Amino acid sequence: MIPRDLSKDIKTRLQSINGQIKGLIKMLDEDINPEKILIQFKAAQKGLDKAHFLLLDETYRKALAIKISETVDACPGDCGNEDRIEFIRKQFPDLELDTLTSKMSEIADLRRRIDGNSQKNE
Repeated sequence: MIPRDLSKDIKTRLQSINGQIKGLIKMLDEDINPEKILIQFKAAQKGLDKAHFLLLDETYRKALAIKISETVDACPGDCGNEDRIEFIRKQFPDLELDTLTSKMSEIADLRRRIDGNSQKNE
């Protein structure tokens, strides 16, 4: 589920983009200078990219938060990865979208190691 405030923000952005698209259509109908049309295309694309980014950021943050929580729960305090898990947990609030995916991989690797160690000890 997408938080209401995020959903509202994305919808507002999409409505603005919709207005830009309508403006583009009008500009094409009125045979406006192609350079001006290109500027409007870039503005619409930038708005769409931002809305897309907001949704991706939310999705990846939730997924990483779940993975961190599961990994912390799987590490009883003596799994050998406590420092790295804690480091990622503390970094979490400040991570940028491009960093989230690498941290997702890192926390998944830590979880696999913990699961592998716990199976060896059984």
